[in-house]
Amino acid sequence: MILLVEDNKKIMDANVRKFVRAGYEIACARTLAEARAFLQQQRPQLIVLDILLPDGNGLQFIEELRQGDAAAVPILLLTGLSESKNITQGLRAGGDDYLTKPYQFDELFARIEALLRRATRVPDTITKGRLTIDLTAAIAKYDGKDLLLAKKEYALLLLFIQHEERSFTAEYLYEKVWGTSMEKDNNALKGAIKRLRAKIEGCGWSIGWNRGEGYIFEQA
Repeated sequence: MILLVEDNKKIMDANVRKFVRAGYEIACARTLAEARAFLQQQRPQLIVLDILLPDGNGLQFIEELRQGDAAAVPILLLTGLSESKNITQGLRAGGDDYLTKPYQFDELFARIEALLRRATRVPDTITKGRLTIDLTAAIAKYDGKDLLLAKKEYALLLLFIQHEERSFTAEYLYEKVWGTSMEKDNNALKGAIKRLRAKIEGCGWSIGWNRGEGYIFEQA
């Protein structure tokens, strides 16, 4: 099953016809709300995602997906934003591939086939130094031993690992992991990061702090 997220009816209708003829089983969403509703019920093999949607930005949606149950689902960005900086932002946000409109369906299907092949042969794990994240079981291990992370600690570590060398403000981390505005109290975040730092010490990676930019997951 491939989930197509596209708000342009003409493009969606053309894609549906081509995908069905190519033998793919598909589901359609014209908004991020519809995509979220679908993902609560099913996990697709791949998501083909537009960036500019009526109810939000596809790049922010990718970051949301990479923290949840669909973290390992390949994402192909299919968008009219063709500048180099847009492509870079899309891939750094967590997209697996990027194709600009207009496009040839032969190339689109070739990219989809490549992503699906990669997804079937790569296990649902991420390894950084001596750390291993089991995305299916939602477990983090250090040299093969379960770190016994609390839910928020695991969510923070997964976010850091998926966006290495990227700085995050305390406000952003709190909103992503706790799901609400931090306002003025960041004690919960500070406590979780302090515990996480202690648990991963010596693994080859660390959680640093850049003044004026925020927390960063970097090689120790």
